[in-house]
Amino acid sequence: MEQKTFDPDGVGVDNGTYFGLPFEPETAELVIVSAPWDVTVSYGAGTAYAPDAIIEASTQLDFHEPLAPGAWCRGIATADVDYSLLDESQRLRGDAAKVIDHLEGGGSPEDDYVVRKICRVNEGCAAMNANIGAQAARWLDAGKLVGLVGGDHSTPYGLIRALGERHAEFGILHIDAHCDLRDAYEGFEFSHASIMFNVLRDVPAVTKIAQVAVRDFSEREAALAASSGRVVLFDDLSLAAAGFRGETWDTQCLRIVETLPQEVYVSFDIDGLSYENCPHTGTPVAGGLGFNQAVWLLDTLVRSGRRIVGFDVVEVTPAREERIDAITGARVLWKLCNLTLKSNVR
Repeated sequence: MEQKTFDPDGVGVDNGTYFGLPFEPETAELVIVSAPWDVTVSYGAGTAYAPDAIIEASTQLDFHEPLAPGAWCRGIATADVDYSLLDESQRLRGDAAKVIDHLEGGGSPEDDYVVRKICRVNEGCAAMNANIGAQAARWLDAGKLVGLVGGDHSTPYGLIRALGERHAEFGILHIDAHCDLRDAYEGFEFSHASIMFNVLRDVPAVTKIAQVAVRDFSEREAALAASSGRVVLFDDLSLAAAGFRGETWDTQCLRIVETLPQEVYVSFDIDGLSYENCPHTGTPVAGGLGFNQAVWLLDTLVRSGRRIVGFDVVEVTPAREERIDAITGARVLWKLCNLTLKSNVR
């Protein structure tokens, strides 16, 4: 469909792009890269199928966005999905699952049975990172804003690293149930539970990570967060306690945003939201933000004058019998796309 014939008030168009939009990556301001990958998920699998499910759900979305009216008209395009990633994810998932079963049964990651499997998974994840990094670099170097739809939370590493090579300094607003600060969790260097550890290690341009709604993390992760001047925790219980004592959510959002530098990447793990928004996500945790709380935080970030330089939406796990996860993911993606464009006024 040509852009001139696209009717935003008409029926949703199933054309294989996010939101059924008619834009081409070469002419749009924002390009969405997809990462159908979930090799290292440690509980529930299936988030590798999120890009296709979110594309399908997104065609039912209406285009009026009161927080950023008309921003989408500047162009939100879908990069071609590299389905070889999905094929490789399915192949390696079997190895990863055997490693996880072995460890949960009391085995050691140094046992011969799993050493080679861990090596294969690590090599495959490194190749996925290179793939996403190359896709991101292509569009960043063309002057585009880039967002990513996962896949598990390991998938944005290549995009964040590509941004780190092009920006002197930026922060990360990290919405998640988990800190993801584990060093090679379960032996997997690029585990979904290690993404922020790896960013701290490999991307010095990231000067601050504000972790919001985290509520399930290890003592070692808590110690790392406390000792690092680059991490600030706004854990779920502390946010709730502040609310119980009368601090408004608006004031809390301002407090969160004030910890971040002028340029910000948003990493949005869907399990940062409360359970009813994403009941099939791979590692659900009670508690979390309401949808509108998360949107208010994102809007506060943009109203502060900060610029969103990139983003991801990850850990959406579609289910055949219920579509709420993909529906929620599509609407989070829509808000992020439009607010990102709004924050990048040219």
